[in-house]
Amino acid sequence: MKASKLLLGLLLSCAALAANAQIIIKFSHVVAADTPKGKASEFFAKRAGELTKGRVKVEVYPNSQLYKDKEEMEALQLGAVQMLAPSLAKFGPLGVKEFEVFDFPFLFDNTAELHRITQGPIGAALMAKLDAKGVKGLAYWDNGFKSFSANTPLKTVADYKGKKFRIQSSKVLEEQIRALGGIPQMMAFSEVYQALQTGVVDGTENPISNLYTQKMNEVQKHLTITDHGYLGYAVIANKKFWDGLPADVRGQLEQAVKEATLLANKIAQEENDAALAAVRKSGKTTVYIPTKEERLALKKALAPVHIKMADRVGKELLQSIYKETGFDPSKL
Repeated sequence: MKASKLLLGLLLSCAALAANAQIIIKFSHVVAADTPKGKASEFFAKRAGELTKGRVKVEVYPNSQLYKDKEEMEALQLGAVQMLAPSLAKFGPLGVKEFEVFDFPFLFDNTAELHRITQGPIGAALMAKLDAKGVKGLAYWDNGFKSFSANTPLKTVADYKGKKFRIQSSKVLEEQIRALGGIPQMMAFSEVYQALQTGVVDGTENPISNLYTQKMNEVQKHLTITDHGYLGYAVIANKKFWDGLPADVRGQLEQAVKEATLLANKIAQEENDAALAAVRKSGKTTVYIPTKEERLALKKALAPVHIKMADRVGKELLQSIYKETGFDPSKL
């Protein structure tokens, strides 16, 4: 009897220790620590520790330190990392191609239009589609609107013809480059600088903060502020891991994600503005602002992408976004 009580006491002690054991979360991403995503990730790690009183420790790994962007999704699904913040284009190859709707050119004119989607029922419905892939969608983080760069000026639609542009893995982005007469080249983000430097690709599209923090302006002579597409991220977790967290810890982490999201979206435009000023100051890249007529010509050239790729993401989804934003490619 006495031995049984001792055993029971030992088991209870072990259970208590396990319940209070520190939870380690590996949070991997592919961009620099001083980008909006990098800063928001570090802020999340800090707040997670504070809100859980040290019960959770978040280890952030920027710049593809653990996995290249082609590998990180599989690592999450296998549980090798617990959290990621991949670009929304990553979910097409995962089998949730509806997320490629965010790749449609000129879909949003400003962040107010964008946030009506990402922070509303449409964005929530898209996140729910990740559950079946073993992925828990937690939040959308802005990076900003993309601009084209190359080693030759990009002023007219004809200037894009025949040039090789690096893109993320997205059928919509492939069609976007083809609509401009360019050649789409998919490659990992970590490989872009060298590809630009060696001429493997001629140009790329990025929010300015990505272009500057990755030093792409050192190997791109021309930057045209087109703001033609959106680059955002989804903060995601391994669903089994997330659902298995103690309810109180999960709630605290959800609060940390919420606070980090406010920060990420607040600083995205600030960081891009600062990066653009730095690019100009460096003197290595000529920055061009299209005229109203040149921008309209680019919009018209890319309008067929909406028609051709509508079935890929779902016409109903696309129409529901048009209704919110007021965009109508058929009127261009």
